[in-house]
Amino acid sequence: MEHPGGAGGAEGRPVSGIDLDSIVAIDVHTHVNASVHGSPRQSERLEAMARYFGSETMAATLPELASYYRERNMACVAFTLDSTIATGEPPFATNEEVAELAAEHADVVIPFASVDPHTSRAGAKQARRLVEQFGFKGFKFHPSAQAFFPNDRDVYPIYEVIEEFQLPAMFHSGHTGVGARERGGGGIRLKFSNPMFLDDVAVDFPDMPIILAHPSFPWQDEALSVALHKPLVHIDLSGWSPKYFPPNLVQHANTLLKDKMLFGSDFPAITPDRWMAAFEQIDIRPEVRPLIMKDNAARLLKLTS
Repeated sequence: MEHPGGAGGAEGRPVSGIDLDSIVAIDVHTHVNASVHGSPRQSERLEAMARYFGSETMAATLPELASYYRERNMACVAFTLDSTIATGEPPFATNEEVAELAAEHADVVIPFASVDPHTSRAGAKQARRLVEQFGFKGFKFHPSAQAFFPNDRDVYPIYEVIEEFQLPAMFHSGHTGVGARERGGGGIRLKFSNPMFLDDVAVDFPDMPIILAHPSFPWQDEALSVALHKPLVHIDLSGWSPKYFPPNLVQHANTLLKDKMLFGSDFPAITPDRWMAAFEQIDIRPEVRPLIMKDNAARLLKLTS
């Protein structure tokens, strides 16, 4: 495979190959839950999550994901998750695999990296390498699955690198399907994903864009407050069918936060087809829909000139 860091662009990072005029949407939240190198297609946890979401599968390789989005004239942000220290299990696909395959599918895939937050300064070195050598465009964290409070100072060296490159950091917020309905919740603790912990991070790293992933049940008001107060905090709408969006979320999406709301599906748990069909049925203003579906993400991800 061609090394993705070899393409042009600032500081050796590849220039996005996405043609904004040819796509109808940017899905900012998709998962690479299977490796092209032969990792199990479905683990017990993925099978449990598929049942929870009513999905056929939770496993998708990056080429499969890319093909799915290319057929729909959409782009997507794709990532794996490294929660090795908290769970003792390696990620389904490595960051390097995600980067290499994303470079082959740069017309539709925007790669985000995952660094285990418990690695602190070593994680910061890893984050720098992933940006400089592999061209990642952002980072994904899952406080509940990775078992950490986002405002833990031990994680700050990693954020320092992300802020230096002015890349967005996405944090799972609120309830999670990971461990849902398993014995003891599969050991997953929901408390880590209260979005109010990100208020500290937004203060301490004011130049690092933050994405609060998902409607933040049961802390929706907290998420809206943080996004209203902190200029670089955004909200992605993934992981829930829009028909279940609370009225206050819809109200703010139509008004005060219309420039900070992002389309996300949580593919393959929820497909964009399923999400968009429900989105059509809720009361979102016509002039706001293109902002949510594409324009806000294009600006945040610096895909516009």
